[in-house]
Amino acid sequence: MMQGYLETGETDTAVFEFFVRKLPKNRNFFVAAGLEQVLDFLEHLHVPADELAWLGASGHVSDDLIDYLSDFRFTGDVHAMPEGTVFFPNEPVIRITAPLPEAQYVETRLINILHFQTLIASKAARMVMAAEGRTLVDFGLRRAHGAEAGLMAARAAYLAGFDGSANVLAERLYGVPAFGTMAHSFVQAFDTETAAFEAFARARPERLVLLIDTYDTEEGARRVVSLAPRLKESGIGISGIRLDSGDMAALSKSVRRILDDGGLPDVTIFASGGLDEAGIGELIASGAVIDGFGVGTSLTTASDAPALDCAYKLQEYAGIPRRKRSEGKATWPGRKQVWRRFDKTGRMVGDIISVHDDDLDGSKMIDCVMRNGKRLAPPRSLDEIRGHMSTQINTLPKDLAGLGAARHYPVSVAEALTDLAASVDRRIDRSLCRAP
Repeated sequence: MMQGYLETGETDTAVFEFFVRKLPKNRNFFVAAGLEQVLDFLEHLHVPADELAWLGASGHVSDDLIDYLSDFRFTGDVHAMPEGTVFFPNEPVIRITAPLPEAQYVETRLINILHFQTLIASKAARMVMAAEGRTLVDFGLRRAHGAEAGLMAARAAYLAGFDGSANVLAERLYGVPAFGTMAHSFVQAFDTETAAFEAFARARPERLVLLIDTYDTEEGARRVVSLAPRLKESGIGISGIRLDSGDMAALSKSVRRILDDGGLPDVTIFASGGLDEAGIGELIASGAVIDGFGVGTSLTTASDAPALDCAYKLQEYAGIPRRKRSEGKATWPGRKQVWRRFDKTGRMVGDIISVHDDDLDGSKMIDCVMRNGKRLAPPRSLDEIRGHMSTQINTLPKDLAGLGAARHYPVSVAEALTDLAASVDRRIDRSLCRAP
């Protein structure tokens, strides 16, 4: 496509917008995530010499395109919702304004970043609501669809309210607190469970969490009680124990009694093993005595809804609004803005989508964050984004801040936008009539 644009001189300014068409089952909202990675990608975008050499030798493209790519940089503007913002179907999350070849070039990577992180942050937000303030840790790297996916998932989950991740690289790159426990294989490698517990405790005494269900969960808890005084003499305290199997609601209660009776009331109980937001909610509703949860596969694969129906579509080219009219996938043309209205208590009551220069009541949700290929402000810290996300969740209508499907949040289309779409349709119809 880039070669076709260059050969025909179609290099005028284009406007593309990224949006999600519909909510998956049981979802009530999305969480915008990945903007900081998108801006970093755009600001540092270039094609390395070795890749240009390979592309030239491949025969896939012309020498003119190779020359164009040799000093390629992103020179456009970006308007976007702040990362961590709650949004709804058909609302533009990000707008790219750039020469057409540039705007087209960035499409795949932009969708790749925004889709996955938005998918995971939206899933993680449901788990945070289900946990009702209990600790949540991302355990999903080993079953993520690749190393980068595991890393991005750790970031997106923390953004949405998780407390940390077992992915240590996420702490190095993003400051996501690293959490970790022991595996069953560690316990099995020693002749006795107590020996395994003590070896692990002395190797990693800070925030010590012991896995007690390799053989017999209640016996494992008793061994923790017996070991605790000896560890205390060495200045090692046991922070928690982990349950990974069995009837966790019942076991949490019996283990809690064993720990309390053994003088360890401050040792927390952490649960993992195939959990998702529904499982977390059920355990809490059953009265399980659990202080925190490790969530893996269901988080990093968003297993109940592993993909969003998202798109990056051309909305304007050479100053002329454009739209797609495919059946079931029609788009609204032009550069758009979203206005959000709130009630007297500060809760969201409805959004309006219109042309970007309309004058409507409400708070504008989309701001310019990059001009001429350069950020307008330093990158926001993950903690800042996390705080914004928390505020957003607190402004949701109460019935949307739950796990079950709720009423659809009202998102309307303003008259100015419907009028623009009608005028674009008339122009398209005229051009179709003239076509040979």
